[in-house]
Amino acid sequence: MPARRGPPFRRPRRAQSRGGRAEAAWREFAASFARAGMVPPAEAGLAAVEAGEGAAVLLLAPRQALTFTGKCRLRCLYGAVRLLGFAVASHQPGLPAFSPATHCALTLEAQPADRPAAADLRQLRAAARAAMRAHSVRRQARVKVMARFSPECAVVLLEHLDTPVTRFLLSHPPLSRLFEPQKKEETSFTPEDAVLASVGIVKCSPDRGLLVSESMFLALEELIQACCAEDEGVPLVLVCGPKNTGKSTFNRYLINLLLNRLPSVEYMECDIGQTEFTPPGCVSLSNVTEPILGPPFTHQQMPRKMVYYGQTSCEQDTERYLDVVKYVFSSYKKEVPLVVNTMGWVKGEGLLLLIDIIRLLSPSHIVQMDVYDWKAMAPLTPQYVHLTPGLYTKGKQQGKCKQMGGSGAEDWKPSEEEGDASAPEYKLLYVHPEFPRAGVAGEARVHSGILRDMSILGYLGQLQSPDIGAVLPLHSLVPYQVPFNAVALRVIHTDVAPTNIMYAVNAGWVGLCRIPDEIRCQTDGPVLLTQTPVCDCLGFGIVRGVEMEKKLYHILTPVPPENLRAVNCLLLGSIAIPNCVLVGQQGVEGEIPYVTSDYNYSILGSGKLKKKKHFKRREYAFECDYT
Repeated sequence: MPARRGPPFRRPRRAQSRGGRAEAAWREFAASFARAGMVPPAEAGLAAVEAGEGAAVLLLAPRQALTFTGKCRLRCLYGAVRLLGFAVASHQPGLPAFSPATHCALTLEAQPADRPAAADLRQLRAAARAAMRAHSVRRQARVKVMARFSPECAVVLLEHLDTPVTRFLLSHPPLSRLFEPQKKEETSFTPEDAVLASVGIVKCSPDRGLLVSESMFLALEELIQACCAEDEGVPLVLVCGPKNTGKSTFNRYLINLLLNRLPSVEYMECDIGQTEFTPPGCVSLSNVTEPILGPPFTHQQMPRKMVYYGQTSCEQDTERYLDVVKYVFSSYKKEVPLVVNTMGWVKGEGLLLLIDIIRLLSPSHIVQMDVYDWKAMAPLTPQYVHLTPGLYTKGKQQGKCKQMGGSGAEDWKPSEEEGDASAPEYKLLYVHPEFPRAGVAGEARVHSGILRDMSILGYLGQLQSPDIGAVLPLHSLVPYQVPFNAVALRVIHTDVAPTNIMYAVNAGWVGLCRIPDEIRCQTDGPVLLTQTPVCDCLGFGIVRGVEMEKKLYHILTPVPPENLRAVNCLLLGSIAIPNCVLVGQQGVEGEIPYVTSDYNYSILGSGKLKKKKHFKRREYAFECDYT
């Protein structure tokens, strides 16, 4: 409900009904920002008026922008606006927008329009008024908006947004302030700020938004032109660079720009440490048809093809990683442009592995993101890639290369003709990020481990009911019962004795996979695989418990039952359930399951839950003690 305004904005008295209590709650929420001094003054000309309970109408002049933290549902009623590159017009449905303190803030900008003829002004005013009326905007709000209306402006409806995923994340104390601004400033609190806060967003400095450098602008312009050209073939864009150079943000911005002109874009995730649409540890291929207006935990979805690698780094087994990349890439049909994201491991063997991936995927464009001094990696020109040996492939006139063992070796040993082939043909585009501390190791806004946990929590949030209500603890949900002999089991990242395999899988995060071989077991005991298969992953789950007497796994997963019927393999990797899920089990009396303070840490393989305090790496970082 809208926040209370000052004397000039009097409203009729009414009884303190249920809606009145909600209004009072919204006012208190807005006032909390004022007391904390966390909201900058409203920009001159910014018009925001309350439109209803938890709703506001925003009037933006051409090129006027609002950078904000928080979450809301956005609908353009008149004109056009742009959000993270995506153009939102009046005919489109409402879009959820998520701008947490852990990521680059979103910026909503009004798009310029041609000034209409004088004869059309009355008709345009009527259209804007009718659009507001159709979305139940209060008459008082319509009058205020139309008093400042101009034909070139944009009228946007902002509504409070509450989703099962965000409710689940915010229910964990370490993340309860995820969508609140973190940097405190000694500034005034205007009526417009109160209106925005009643929706759930707070205006912040434009410096917190995406800073598009000149090199980034030129690269985006060329990529869009290439992807929308009518030439034969479709572009394959590979984005690479060191950690903390903005690869993920660049990919989202590029995809949103392409969706303004194309119905869909393919996206291949090769960064197993920071995945976009899946929990961590996956290589995947997704068909993107909707704009990406938030960080990964807000849009977890089932890709077209996904393999669970089971670790956040491939240094221990680069051969299997390349096999996985090749398997997933084989599903790309080359019908729409493909954007490929790569790891930030670009030194030593990481650079050689990247060269192998370039030779495997044969991109048409490579976007190399790095700071100006090029200390992290050399420019990946076609000539450089042609001459430099990879980890498993030869460069020109290179006699030897590292040999792969086991299956797939013949696929990676280039022939003599390949070794002397001409240089690869692709366009190299340099992007130099200009946000503070770009490319500096350890200076990310939030530690990568926290972001991975948030993606897992976003995935588990799909277990919550879509109805607005109390968050259901995971231990209160009913798991599936899976017989031991119905699925094969494999621990990916380490060797585990068969006698200890059930201890390892209990309370574990597992990939629910499908292998082509039929599961055959002479007994009702667990079926153990001797090698890690490269196979389709259909989703993920938590092993709630292992019932030895009845030979059953108890698995909690949001994967629908029709897909679960195809699952015949459980893969356990090094990725664990977030600590806050185990520690914060609500309603449990006595000792919390899987959490104890009385334990013998001298036992081989035992270890404590690690405490993470990585939110304070920058002055505007997300401050929290994440346990």
